[in-house]
Amino acid sequence: MPKTCFILNPTAGPSRRHDMPALIARHFGALETGYEIRLTEYAGHAVELARQAAADGFAVVAAVGGDGTVNEVGRGLLGTEAALGIVPQGSGNGLARHLKVPLALPAALQRLAAPTFSRMDVGVMNGHPFFCTAGLGFDAHVSQHFAQAGSRGLSTYLRVTLREYRRYVPVPVTVDLNGKHRQTDCYVLAFANASQYGNNAYIAPLADLRDGLLDVCLIDSLPVGRAIRVSLGMALGNLPQSKAAEYFRVSQSRVVADAPIGFHVDGDYLGHATEFVVELLPLALAVAV
Repeated sequence: MPKTCFILNPTAGPSRRHDMPALIARHFGALETGYEIRLTEYAGHAVELARQAAADGFAVVAAVGGDGTVNEVGRGLLGTEAALGIVPQGSGNGLARHLKVPLALPAALQRLAAPTFSRMDVGVMNGHPFFCTAGLGFDAHVSQHFAQAGSRGLSTYLRVTLREYRRYVPVPVTVDLNGKHRQTDCYVLAFANASQYGNNAYIAPLADLRDGLLDVCLIDSLPVGRAIRVSLGMALGNLPQSKAAEYFRVSQSRVVADAPIGFHVDGDYLGHATEFVVELLPLALAVAV
């Protein structure tokens, strides 16, 4: 059994309603290799805790939280030999769902006690690593307002999305796609390492974490009819077949916007910029699932 350090975000999802240390002890307390729990105290703390756990010799460093916690722990493990584990406790759980990690706590912990080790690609946008998706445009705009909504969960996300759909104005961009420059209005420009945003909303259902490529989803405008097709396509996992979006595969890209445009990585809004450099780091992170 691998020696495991749990990085626990005590404010994420069901973590607030469960005695997580007791649940972890139930599955790991009898293991000869032992385990440790370290609690996050502020934004970015999980990066530091994960990096220290790797330096301390833990074979697996498990993020107990949502996509934000997973992103921080993964960032802390880049360049180390420790593997990322996931105990999904967020509202979206995008990477956990892609990796088929059980969403039920007992099943997730049981799986982590005897994991399978592999490696996965990592995306980077303007120096910010991402493991699921990064993007410009409407999804980043929604991420910004979702963070300000005062509550989490799918219902809040849908409410914010519907409200901001009536307000959002796309920004023209020029994007380099395999050496070809495409000028387009950027309603959504998503770079997908994994298949979904979370909550089984499949923005790039054919994305593969180990193929050395990012799947790019471009939506240049979103009138009501297309918005319905996009929503159904994401829910059903057949957005490419719907013809409501264009798809490309790249190992790197550069985007120049006519005006500052919002961007996110793994659902976290990071601000506005006019230039973006996107690249892929092949098999840069070990995972234990």
